[in-house]
Amino acid sequence: MSVQVGQQAPDFELKDQTNQPVRLSDYRGKKHVVVVFYPLSFTGVCESEMCGIRDSITTFRNDEVETLAISVDSTATHARWAHEQGFDFPLLSDFWPHGEVARTYGVLDERSGLATRGTFLVDKDGTVAYADHHPIPQARDQDAWKAALRDLGALDAQA
Repeated sequence: MSVQVGQQAPDFELKDQTNQPVRLSDYRGKKHVVVVFYPLSFTGVCESEMCGIRDSITTFRNDEVETLAISVDSTATHARWAHEQGFDFPLLSDFWPHGEVARTYGVLDERSGLATRGTFLVDKDGTVAYADHHPIPQARDQDAWKAALRDLGALDAQA
């Protein structure tokens, strides 16, 4: 079962594309965090979604908001993809133990070993304020994420 709105977000620490550890709880009291699980780097829908974040980076990464994208890919894969696509937000590796964080959030497809498309907005108190879940082939609506950020007061009405 997926993590639900109103629950405390499970804490995690994963390495980003520069091999630096990133811990969810480090943002507590400081920023809202959009946690975006995706299946694989270098794939069509995933690339489109991550480019959407990149192209709206002032919405998804600012004084009030951080975005953490997570897949089961290795840090080396993330480093190459981030370099090629100009992603300057954290791409976190849930490589080993394989899919542990995705499993904790209820978005690991055990048959394929890939994270499905789960999105969780964690507020500054560490509570899940928004959650959605889509199967691997289905792209997400990032406007819904923006609306959830507006509801938290993290974006103005025009964003």
